[in-house]
Amino acid sequence: MEEIYAKFVSQKISKTRWRPVPPGSLQTAETFATGSWDNEENYVSLWSIGDFGNLDSDGGFEGDHQLLCDIKHHGDVMDLQFFDQERIVAASSTGCVTVFLHHPNNQTLSVNQQWTTAHYHTGPGSPSYSSAPCTGIVCDNPEIVTVGEDGRINLFRVDHKEPVRTIVWEVHFHPSNPDHLFTCSEDGSLWHWDASTDVPEKSSLFHQGGRTSTFLSHTISNQANVHQSLISSWLSTDPAKDRIEITSLLPNRTLSVNSLDVLGPCLVCGTDAEAIYVTRQLFS
Repeated sequence: MEEIYAKFVSQKISKTRWRPVPPGSLQTAETFATGSWDNEENYVSLWSIGDFGNLDSDGGFEGDHQLLCDIKHHGDVMDLQFFDQERIVAASSTGCVTVFLHHPNNQTLSVNQQWTTAHYHTGPGSPSYSSAPCTGIVCDNPEIVTVGEDGRINLFRVDHKEPVRTIVWEVHFHPSNPDHLFTCSEDGSLWHWDASTDVPEKSSLFHQGGRTSTFLSHTISNQANVHQSLISSWLSTDPAKDRIEITSLLPNRTLSVNSLDVLGPCLVCGTDAEAIYVTRQLFS
């Protein structure tokens, strides 16, 4: 087995990513990035696995990885992705998304672009403002898609200061029955996600408008043996319980549904169509 080289860096490492090689290149990966978390000061760092041309006794590169450069990162690094050969995108527990630029001439990293309030529970400027961790990033030059614990999906362009689009406005678990989840979105949808174990055995296609439903399932057999479990349906690893019924609660697609709340059998939501929708029969 090939040798594994260890280097102790005095930081807890949350993410590691290889820098992609140029298209059509035959070279192997030589540079990778890391992000840290749960430290007094966190860093995004760039490393090289070669030692700049020195060879070992077998004619190969020495395996010890060397630090090329690093830069302080505010908050825990929740995700890390290379945008291209020179730029790295980092997601922060503070809700911030940062694009770092690598300068190979002097081996430094600098901030190239930053969205400080990409994810938040309450808007900036509000007395109750609170940030929400950004938990994931996908990059496809020139676009960056981020997701966070605020339930939002943001589409950014690296040359724009504001999001190009924001989707999934609020997400609420039912306060007394957490097998039921409710979401509203900028696209005018208001959905009820039912993961309870008593979902009936059937399948259907999803239809927009009205109280129509779709079923997501990884199995269509042996459902009669499914029994009630104390484990949350959202966390269950049993494929026999992996069924979710999705119901559209609004009769017609409308403008952005900005907020919702649910209590018992009652739900209320407000929209950009200057309308408020109320139902008292969620489970009927």
